[in-house]
Amino acid sequence: MKIFVAWDDLEQIDLMTLYLSNEDNELFTTTDAEEGYSTFSGQGGWDVAVISVRLPDIDSGYNLFRRIRTLRPEVPVICGCNSEDIYRLARFMVGGMKSYLLRDKNGDFLFLLSAMLESVVEWVRAEREQTIAGKLREEVESVRKIQETIIPKDVVPPKGYRVVACYEPSQVRVIGGQPVTMAGGDYYDFFTLPDDRCGILIADVSGHGTPAAVVMAVLHSLAHMYPGDPMNPSLLLNHLNHHLTTRYTSESGHFVTAFYGIYDDRTRELTFSSAGHNPPRLRHCGHQDVTALNHATSMPLGFMPDVTYQNHTIVLRPGDRIVFYTDGITEAANPGGELFGTDRLDQIVGCCHRDTQGSLDQVVTAVNEFTHHVPPSDDRTLVIADVT
Repeated sequence: MKIFVAWDDLEQIDLMTLYLSNEDNELFTTTDAEEGYSTFSGQGGWDVAVISVRLPDIDSGYNLFRRIRTLRPEVPVICGCNSEDIYRLARFMVGGMKSYLLRDKNGDFLFLLSAMLESVVEWVRAEREQTIAGKLREEVESVRKIQETIIPKDVVPPKGYRVVACYEPSQVRVIGGQPVTMAGGDYYDFFTLPDDRCGILIADVSGHGTPAAVVMAVLHSLAHMYPGDPMNPSLLLNHLNHHLTTRYTSESGHFVTAFYGIYDDRTRELTFSSAGHNPPRLRHCGHQDVTALNHATSMPLGFMPDVTYQNHTIVLRPGDRIVFYTDGITEAANPGGELFGTDRLDQIVGCCHRDTQGSLDQVVTAVNEFTHHVPPSDDRTLVIADVT
């Protein structure tokens, strides 16, 4: 600690020097208020100041205290006073004094000095950390609210589909153990296309927090400003990958897994392309067996600019169900480190008698119970679409 001491008793200053001088402390002492202020104002990095309220009198001591507080309000000040002067501490308290030492004739109070200094410095550091944490919480909350405007709130089912979706952002704990809801990199969206077709895009940006949310927002803009053929999923992924790698992810190190599918209600065909995303789960009507849509998959977006994505087409039937999700669902872990996994997911969504919303609610409940309701460390996104 860098300690400033302005005191009115030379013998007590000698004892302070004895008690406080060690390799971890840098100590300055004076009995003169003007000399003290000159040194204090001429240097920086002070951790704490110790001032006698009489230097040599109350008015002079308070004047030094006030000047120090005005110049460096972040430096905590401890005042020392005799018992007969304790009532005079009121204006010091109003001025921001952090603590005080009650002096006794034998000087026994000096044995408490080192512990008090350390306590006050730690107290001030904790206050600063709480202030910083509060500001960071506000910034994260602002980013998260912007992100919420991008992710669809009210899902309007495309023609030929019953669709439900949910998104749960990750949380972290900060000072005081309070969870902070983070902005994240999960993203899903729906695109209304000509001829009774609709597009479903789900993506997951690597990493967490604000950087991932920024890349997600960029992805959203690129997808909605795509000027090419809206009927070809692989061309959209080519477009997203080219712009991400050439302008956004080459230096940040982020990448994006994505799955984009276009459903044609007239033919019940689903044409899709995948950039390394978790394969959606497909349950055919009348069968509880669930399969993975793991065709036409390639590298995540943002790695290499010259990747060419491919398409694959399947024919669906009324009653078929497709489950789109991010790894926050299947990689949710219980206290023992076991992952929720696709088997548990398939068991729930493969149940034919459970409707679309009921299946989504059951997955969310199962994941929360599996993790013992611990706040998610990764975003969780789930979209379930039933063919009508």
